[in-house]
Amino acid sequence: MDLSGVQAVLDAVGGFVWGPFFLIPLLFATGLYLTVRLGGLQFLKLFPALRLAFGRKDSGSDGDISNFQALTTALAATVGTGNIVGVATAIGIGGPGALFWMWVTGLLGMASKYSEAFLGVRYRTTDAAGEKSGGPQYYLERGIRGPVGKILGLAFSIFAVLACFGIGNMTQGNSIAVNLESTFSVPNWVTGIVLTIFALAVLVGGIKSIGRVTAGLVPIMIVFYVLGALYILGANIGDIPAAFGQIFAEAFTGTSAVGGFAGSAVIIAVQYGFARGIFSNESGMGSAAIAASAAQTSHPVRQGLVSMTQTFIDTIIVVTCTGLVIVTTGVWNQVDPETGGQISAALMTGEAFSHGLPGDWGHYIVTIGLVLFAGSTILGWSYYGERNIERLFGRRLVLPFRIVFSLVVYVGCTTELSVVWSFSDVMNGLMALPNLIGLLILSGLVARETRAYLRHDPKLTATRAEVEEFMADDEGWRDWRAQDSAAAR
Repeated sequence: MDLSGVQAVLDAVGGFVWGPFFLIPLLFATGLYLTVRLGGLQFLKLFPALRLAFGRKDSGSDGDISNFQALTTALAATVGTGNIVGVATAIGIGGPGALFWMWVTGLLGMASKYSEAFLGVRYRTTDAAGEKSGGPQYYLERGIRGPVGKILGLAFSIFAVLACFGIGNMTQGNSIAVNLESTFSVPNWVTGIVLTIFALAVLVGGIKSIGRVTAGLVPIMIVFYVLGALYILGANIGDIPAAFGQIFAEAFTGTSAVGGFAGSAVIIAVQYGFARGIFSNESGMGSAAIAASAAQTSHPVRQGLVSMTQTFIDTIIVVTCTGLVIVTTGVWNQVDPETGGQISAALMTGEAFSHGLPGDWGHYIVTIGLVLFAGSTILGWSYYGERNIERLFGRRLVLPFRIVFSLVVYVGCTTELSVVWSFSDVMNGLMALPNLIGLLILSGLVARETRAYLRHDPKLTATRAEVEEFMADDEGWRDWRAQDSAAAR
């Protein structure tokens, strides 16, 4: 079947949606606006939020999984191919300066990630099986009264279900299969069967099963990948200051032509830095709010802050490691001997790691890292998809969805997916649109209730009993507790 016409249409739509005049400025403006309204919350409360994320959980709080498991489920969905191939794409096209703009999306995106996770918990409900269910599909409708909220919530659900089969399933499986075949000569069909069985075994157990797997897998895979990157950076420590200087300078001046690299203007560095940064950390898309809604927490602010650390880990730590390895090794402007042009983004990160590590270890680390990253992304996005299936059709279709989602993984592993990649980019962008509108409309509520909580617990050390005592007279907290308790009955 000739899909060239479909590909052309999707590329044109994707180019507009992710272009410099639509979604990118809206994401930037929303993140900046929320940063101002929240008083720079992501900078002032980062370390207390990290202690809360990796320390004592909210014991006895309502929810299906711990706040740490909610964090790792969201990290599982976001730490994926965007942290390896996405960074290479941004630097390959936009030059080293694009990494600076990826940092900007991360820092501003932390305010967006906080707000959507806060709202996810604030307006969550309980489904027919007694599981917590929340995210933009609920808080847009419940927080914004009237037909506007209903339309925004419905639009998000539809786009999220479509997106989960693309960016959260087939494209991830395809990346795993291609890399395993290239590095270890594993046939695609073998990868497809193994990955499908793995997905089915985990997904049938629902969010509790996903939470247990991601809580064990995500920290290991991030540490494994970051340690490999740090070894390379340590070996090239003398080049790091120059790399930072190049990144900051070229973020505002553009990149000159070097070797096989064609050079880029500032606008290209900004565009690709923002587009790939958002692709990596998903801040503003609303997806992480779905995982946050299942968390055991004594107040929406607490889970919002825990979820905010996801963007910090994804972009400021993992993306930075990848980007610095690519820049310090000089691979970003390396010439491909077969084409005479710049080395492709798909090969760039692996080549950079190979330059910095002995033997074939560089390719092994990137391949294993990509397998773990993409495999965990499948688990996280399956949960995003099923919560929106539950919202659209009810609980009866959740189990069939889990089975179909697992089987589609095999299709991704064994099929050429250029059209699916383009379709996924469009759906991701359309998913973000209703969520961003909702975040702007509900920003006053988020700011007001955040200030009310942090007046009493600025260091995030309060127990559930203490929270209930000092928030007893707060109308917003009483409203949330009443909603949460009523939904659970």
